Amino acid sequence: MLGGLVWFVIALIIAGIYLTHDLPPIDAAAPPRPEPSMVIVARDGSTIATYGDVYGDWLRFEEFPEPLVAAAIATEDRRFFSHIGIDIKGILRAGVKNMLAGGLVEGGSTITQQLAKNLFLSSERTLRRKVQEIILALWLELRLKKRDILTLYFNRMFFGDRAYSVDAAARTYFGHSARKLSVGEAALLVGLLKAPSALAPTRDYEAAVARSHEVIDNMVEVGALDAEEAAVAKMKPPKVLRSLVGTDSRYFADWVSDSVAQQDKARGVPLIVETTLDPRAQEIAERALLRSLNSDGIPGNITQGAVVVMTADGAVRAMVGGRAYGESQFNRAVQARRQPGSAFKLFVYLAALEVGMTPDDVLRDSPVIFDGWEPANYDGQYQGAVTLRWAFAQSINTVAVKLSEMVDRHRVIKVARQLGVASPLKATPSVALGASEVTLLELTAAYAGVANGGHAVAPSGIAEVRSNKGKLLSRRKRGVGPQVIAPEANELMRSMLEDVVRYGTGSAARLGDRPAYGKTGTSQESRDAWFIGFAGDYVVGVWLGNDDGAPMRQVSGGAAPARLWRTVMEGLIHGNRLVPSGRPMMRPGSGEAEKAQSPGFFQRLKERMKALEGE
Repeated sequence: MLGGLVWFVIALIIAGIYLTHDLPPIDAAAPPRPEPSMVIVARDGSTIATYGDVYGDWLRFEEFPEPLVAAAIATEDRRFFSHIGIDIKGILRAGVKNMLAGGLVEGGSTITQQLAKNLFLSSERTLRRKVQEIILALWLELRLKKRDILTLYFNRMFFGDRAYSVDAAARTYFGHSARKLSVGEAALLVGLLKAPSALAPTRDYEAAVARSHEVIDNMVEVGALDAEEAAVAKMKPPKVLRSLVGTDSRYFADWVSDSVAQQDKARGVPLIVETTLDPRAQEIAERALLRSLNSDGIPGNITQGAVVVMTADGAVRAMVGGRAYGESQFNRAVQARRQPGSAFKLFVYLAALEVGMTPDDVLRDSPVIFDGWEPANYDGQYQGAVTLRWAFAQSINTVAVKLSEMVDRHRVIKVARQLGVASPLKATPSVALGASEVTLLELTAAYAGVANGGHAVAPSGIAEVRSNKGKLLSRRKRGVGPQVIAPEANELMRSMLEDVVRYGTGSAARLGDRPAYGKTGTSQESRDAWFIGFAGDYVVGVWLGNDDGAPMRQVSGGAAPARLWRTVMEGLIHGNRLVPSGRPMMRPGSGEAEKAQSPGFFQRLKERMKALEGE
């Protein structure tokens, strides 16, 4: 008998060693030191993208709102203050319910067990892991007070959408700290603990709200709310910041993220980046590009495109870098350098106007050879003597090359540089026809310089950068840069750009009676097609083509790109989203239901904790 007992004790010791030898020390529960994260938001405060995990502030127990604690106790562990880490009654109840349901419908883990698993263990479901979870839960209960366990719980649990604390979740979903949670917000966050990824309100708002109603019902059952207060909370679900993740705004977000990474002050610090992006403009641009690719793509052999929308001071309101971000993260608006064709003639004619020539001056449209190179017009025809205004509107190549050589091609390149074109430009006769490659972003910014009266602009998507503590690290300078084009020359250029749309190659971009200014561009063999222009408060640049440089079929800048530009501009000016999106900017509900609370429950909760902890 005694021998059997000895062997039983030995077996228990061996089993204990086996189960606990790889358990981490309890001090692993200390606050994490998160890697720097970056949350990028649009002008309206909606989240565009999150880079890295979000941890928020480490809150003390006293900072947790009473509804949050009540919601967690009522939903996750009603006997939290009476058990020792495991809840035998809860396990038995869950077992019966699961057996009757024929599947897993309820778990029996306490808050302490959930914390133990989250802090120390993997997610694998094995008997050994479950036993380790129980051992760790008992150990936590021995070492920590109940309030300390709750503090760790709220500060370390995962709440979906990269949020690894209740404060991170509150900031991600509601735009404020967890210190200010309403009843509805607290119920929604506690509801996420059941399935944080699936129930994240930025992913499935309706499911998250439905789950929060279950939490509110639980709070009624334990006396934290009465029926009337619960009804008010359900009637006004909390506002949740709309997330644009999943749309092609991620091209813009990546561009902004790369720009922020180059700022010395922003390195090594969790950041909140407020941007210039307008979600309405972004949606208009995305839908317009997809519509263009779907309608013109197959007959024209067009597989890709890009759109940039900015204001005349260079603030980027929308950026679409390709057909689908999920298929290719290469940003054709920023990273692709392509031949702009006749869209580059802007700099040729500006250079001519600045040296004293006028739109009424005459040059001859006729064959010409420079350094063995003979430029030809798009239609292969010659018109003889023409004014510069007509030559620009009809995009006559021979006149542009002659003009560039007359004023000096180096002067043309200088004008392009003054207006922000940074890409390498070769000082050859063909530079006048856009033979050197540029990006859509810099070319659009150059046209913005003409739109604003001849001032240089630096295109930017960043309004300001703050640390997650609110410290201002950098802010975009508002307004335009120095005057780089003489006002008289700039005004003449505007009139010539207007003529391109009124009766020239850009007539497909007309906006009815509203003045519109722009220029078409088509590279050799129709490998690239562009339209860059401005109207009202917006400057818009579009590019269509193929990533491999394959020629398009009979596609010029005055065709599909001009129509795409018009569609985008009409949407921007008239607020037309093309197709109803079904995605509201903000979810309904004021979140003011926090005013209804039952003080009796919270008072009893405080008294219970004081009694347990001997305070």
